[in-house]
Amino acid sequence: MTEARDTRLKRLAMRSMRRGIKEMDILLTRFAEQHLAAMPAEELDLYDRLLEENDQDLYAWITGQQPAPAEFSGLIARIAAPSEATRAAS
Repeated sequence: MTEARDTRLKRLAMRSMRRGIKEMDILLTRFAEQHLAAMPAEELDLYDRLLEENDQDLYAWITGQQPAPAEFSGLIARIAAPSEATRAAS
């Protein structure tokens, strides 16, 4: 059974909010709110796989403490980029 896009977006947004590490909740929720709705199915597939990764690894990749796996490097760079709201406030 194929998941409806609306249902998928809600599921991914919820998984972005409920990580276990508060820093990851904040980073991924911000990214999800700004980008998920516009992402094509292939990018949503990649984001879904990224959410399967361990929070400690994700945090290290996003903060640049460790290099992200090649599969996720572009997506990690987008997540780590300053948000539009942050840029506007500067």
